[in-house]
Amino acid sequence: MKQLVLIKYGEIILKGLNRPFFEEALVKNIKAALPDSFKGQIHRAQATIYVEPDDPAIIDEVIHRLTKVFGITSLTRAFVLPKDIESMKTGTAEVLAPVLQNIRRFKVEAKRADKKFPLTSPQICQEVGGYLHDTFPNLVCDVHNPEEIVMVEVRDEYAYAYCGKVKGAGGMPLGSNSKATLLLSGGIDSPVAGYMTAKRGVKLNAVHFFSYPYTGERAKDKVMSLAKILAGYNPRMDVHIVPFTEAQLAIKKNCPEEQLTIIMRRIMMRIAEKIALQTGSKALITGESIGQVASQTMEALAVTNEVVRMPVFRPVIGMDKEEIVTIARKIGTFETSILPYEDCCTVFTPKHPNTKPKLDRIIQSEAKLNIEELVAKAVEGVEVITV
Repeated sequence: MKQLVLIKYGEIILKGLNRPFFEEALVKNIKAALPDSFKGQIHRAQATIYVEPDDPAIIDEVIHRLTKVFGITSLTRAFVLPKDIESMKTGTAEVLAPVLQNIRRFKVEAKRADKKFPLTSPQICQEVGGYLHDTFPNLVCDVHNPEEIVMVEVRDEYAYAYCGKVKGAGGMPLGSNSKATLLLSGGIDSPVAGYMTAKRGVKLNAVHFFSYPYTGERAKDKVMSLAKILAGYNPRMDVHIVPFTEAQLAIKKNCPEEQLTIIMRRIMMRIAEKIALQTGSKALITGESIGQVASQTMEALAVTNEVVRMPVFRPVIGMDKEEIVTIARKIGTFETSILPYEDCCTVFTPKHPNTKPKLDRIIQSEAKLNIEELVAKAVEGVEVITV
């Protein structure tokens, strides 16, 4: 019996006259995520996308890949049935027998997208549920606490039967909300911030500040591993590796120790903004959370923001570490993030950082630096790696 993948999406349905734009973006991303071996049909109708491979043996791989496509709320392997009630009853029993033979409590739910179908949704549930109950002696109908829910959908051309849904990534289709540049460190927070922004349909590129020889190749490799994990949700991401040693040494030599972190962050933001503008990004993204470290107090964030004009997104700003770690585990970045390789933000950390910096004093200290030259050299020396 013919099988396919039914894909459901949520938020896109509310987009009114703009809905086709988001649906087309989602279909484009689905096609890009499918394995190279995929041959078959993809089409959409009635707020559902149908992915029908010629070879049903690859359906599990298709589902696995599509769980990382933003915009999808759920997906499932479904069986195609003729659109008459007798075929729906016998067909559902046949295709779902491997599941129904091994459970006790079940429930049937029906969706009648084709309103011309002669039976209502409750009537479909009664007919199919009664047949399954009679066919499988082990089954008991339990609408409150079923082990499995049997779904029957009646649509324009066919009916579909399935059991169980796989949760999708949710959010909005990638690329439907412009591009932003992520300041990607080797820590836990910034990959989560990138993931959360990408989930809203924002295409990512990334900037990583590399302070060789104070940070080694293993630290760089760690960041590239994080980028590859993010690329599972944000395909073909450019990572801009910025040589930052000269800037950090200049700051350390000329500026008060307690201001090192703030001035370093301000130069990072200047560099990131230049790269963002060059790459068509509309905003910067950081993994900062209020009060987590000295450079993330409200006063420090305000001083840091002062050097850039484009918006700065901070998706984890109100989260505690446990909440951020939960998401990092979910998306697969946590184990890489905790590898013990330092990044440039940790090797020059002052013993007593200024947690409430004054902008006028920071600007006074920065006057001792040739900031334009430091920024220009860093941007000129960028290495771009695509993952």
